[in-house]
Amino acid sequence: MARGVRKPIEEKIREKREIIAALKLRVQKENEELEELLREERERNLEILSTFLSEANLSPEEATEILRDKLQKKEQEAVA
Repeated sequence: MARGVRKPIEEKIREKREIIAALKLRVQKENEELEELLREERERNLEILSTFLSEANLSPEEATEILRDKLQKKEQEAVA
């Protein structure tokens, strides 16, 4: 039973390399899109935080100190 014409090994290798190159390019583009989305998320979170601090009339330093105190108390409670 004839299978048809078989591709030479060199052609198969070339095709696989082309596929891999295309996939690498796609992964690179997907990573770039992911980085852009993460940057947008960070900006949105910073905007939300900035609005909250402004509404609470707190400076970033004051908010940091409040959070440090809160975390320190939590850690002490966990140890106790």
